[in-house]
This record gives sequence, C-alpha cells and structure tokens, in this order.
Amino acid sequence: MSDIEIITFGCRLNAYESEVMREHAGAAGVTDAVIVNTCAVTAEAVRQARQAIRKARRKNPDAKIVVTGCAAQIDPDRFAAMDEVDRVIGNQEKLEAKTFLSLGTGDTEKVTVNDIISVKETAGHLIKGFGNRARAYVQIQNGCDHRCTFCIIPFGRGPSRSVPAGEVVAQVRRLTENGYAEIVLTGVDITAYGADLPGDMTLGKLTRSVLKLVPELPRLRLSSIDSVEAEADPDLIAAIAEEERLMPHLHLSLQAGDDLTLKRMKRRHARADSVAFCDAMRRARPDIVFGADLIAGFPTETEEMFKNSLSLVDDCGLTFLHVFPFSAREGTPAARMPQVNGAVVSRRASELRGKGVTALQRHLEGAKGRHIRVLMEKGGHGRSADFTPVRLDACAASAGVLVDAVVSGDDGASLLAEVGR
Repeated sequence: MSDIEIITFGCRLNAYESEVMREHAGAAGVTDAVIVNTCAVTAEAVRQARQAIRKARRKNPDAKIVVTGCAAQIDPDRFAAMDEVDRVIGNQEKLEAKTFLSLGTGDTEKVTVNDIISVKETAGHLIKGFGNRARAYVQIQNGCDHRCTFCIIPFGRGPSRSVPAGEVVAQVRRLTENGYAEIVLTGVDITAYGADLPGDMTLGKLTRSVLKLVPELPRLRLSSIDSVEAEADPDLIAAIAEEERLMPHLHLSLQAGDDLTLKRMKRRHARADSVAFCDAMRRARPDIVFGADLIAGFPTETEEMFKNSLSLVDDCGLTFLHVFPFSAREGTPAARMPQVNGAVVSRRASELRGKGVTALQRHLEGAKGRHIRVLMEKGGHGRSADFTPVRLDACAASAGVLVDAVVSGDDGASLLAEVGR
C-alpha cells in the first residue's frame, strides 16, 4: 500500500477525528499505515476493533498499524500486547500533528497515551472535507462530566470541554466553501457546550451564530442531545422553532422510559420530562421528527419496567430508534448490578426494534404526496430534512447535491420520491 487507511468505529465524533488524523498524516508524509480508530461503548465494539486489527495485518503484512480511539485510551496495554499492533496512541495524541511526525521514526515508545482526565481544552481543527461523504461533521465539544452507571466513555474522552465559537464558525465556513450543503455539529455531550467558555455561551447561541455568520450554509444539523440540558437553553429552543436551516430532527439520549431504571442509570431526567420535551418541541416545530437511544435489559429491569420503555415510543412520538441490548461494560457500576438473563435482554431488544419498525412505517405512510428536499448520498439514496431515508431511483445527482422531489410512496424502510413532479 502507498497511502494510509483509516478504519473508524463508533460515533460521529470519531468520524470527524479520523479526518483530522488523515490530514495530519498526509502533512507528515506518512505512508504504508493503517490507523484503527476504536470505540469503547460496548464490549462488542472492542471485540470488533480487535478483529479489524487482525484482518488489517493479514491484508497489509508490511504496514504500520496504529491503534487509537476510546478503547485504546481506556485499555492501551490490551492493544499493545497484540502482535499485529505497532503503535497505540491516545485520544488527545491522535489530534496532534507532532504524533504523526514521529510515526516514521523507530525511537518512539509503542504506547503514547496520557491521562485524558487532566485535559482541560479542546481545539478546533480546520479540515478540508470528508472525501465523498454527503455531509460533514464539525466537532464543537468533547468529553463528559456526567457519570451514567452504564457508560465508560468519560474515561475515554475526559471532562467536558468546548471548542471556542469562532473556531467552530471558521470550520463550518471552510467546509461550506468546499461544497458541503449540510453540516452536523457533533461532540460527546453537545448540550453541555459553552459551560467552560468565558461569557454566557450555549449550544443555542452557537447555533444562532453559525446560521447568522455562514448564511450560505443550506442545512445545519445537531447530533445527539440531552433533552434536559436542551430544555434549559432558551436560545436552542428558539432556534429549533424559528430557523428553517436548522433541520427538524433531534436525536435524544433517552435510554429508558421507566423512572426507577433512569434513577439506577444516574440519568438526570424522569420519564415525564422526556414526554413533555417532545410535546413542547412538536408545538414549536410541527414538522420535527425524533430519534432516540434506548437500552433494553438494563440490570434489575423487570417486565413492567421494560413496558414503560416500550410505551415511551408512542408517548414521545419517536420515529428512529437506536436500540442497544444491555451489555455489561467492565469498569462501570452497572456491570456490578444484578444482571438480566441474556435471552430476556435479546427478546426485549427485539421487541423494542419491532416497535421502532412500526413507528417508522407510520411516519413513512404519512409522508405520501409531500414536497421534500433531499440531500443525495449515493446510489439514488439520500435523506430528507427530517433525516428520513429517501430513494430516488431515476435520480443521477451526485452525493452532496440537494434535490427537490415529491413523495410517491414507501418501501417500508425509505420514502420513494420522484424528481420534478
């Protein structure tokens, strides 16, 4: 191989950071390298990363294999012990240009992973683009100050820290000038944005600033948000209600619909808060569509508690579900709680996913005849403003192009639409 390959697992923030690494590696003249950017959210994610490392070595026997990301940050020695791995670098080090300048030398330590908890700042990184991706991500925040009992990520990402607003605006402007029609603001806990910055900066104020200062940007989207923090940000609520270029789609970190489960998770909201937030947002923006993360089979979850999560789909009017069967993550308090039988966890996850399929089909059926604007991705597929998948079989538009169309029906998973009707 004559170039670098980056294998990315996990979240949108990891996808953004992979592009930062690609630019640093290119500037440093790194070649013949495979960088594996890992995720640590579940034990399965770690297993998949290790599998990918072994596969990469078989495919590229002479390449330098570098492992980074949350799993490497949390347990660097585990990856360093793999015969296939040449270097292990931490989540802070992977964003520093000097790290890539040293990749070609043989006098560096195999493991370069510092204490992420001590990191106090997050810098913005001016990247040119995302290859052939239709949309681009911009990091506005990193880390998390909360300690949900099921989550290991704060130990991989460190404390919450925000990118200054001016740097965010500059990055959005650069990507817009490079032809991206949709930008996604991303981070670990983006509704915590601004708390560590001077003045009274919030996610809502940042969103307003981006839309005002980059008027040529057609579409701005938010990644996953915490509804409790969002509700406390009047500028964000106003932006959702008033800014047409802010897309009418929110993905909510709900996790459960039972109050005792939420308490044992150490979440900061109750079931009623989730329902009230969705109702308020729907009144403010009638076309809004909600996605949500939900965990099935959290420790101590009874059948009645699970039913409360299942009914949350209807009570909140959720459309897109990310369902996670609970998997004990070593090092978290939830791993030490009484576990639900694995077969029960699987059955509950399947039931939740089935509920999600029904919710999506209801949403698709209600869209027939609607005029929509689609951001094309590839192969005649794209996404509407509310993030609904759309298929335009006769459309040859390139990825990243916005196309006006009319919904003619659906195939059970996507809208079917026609251009120029």
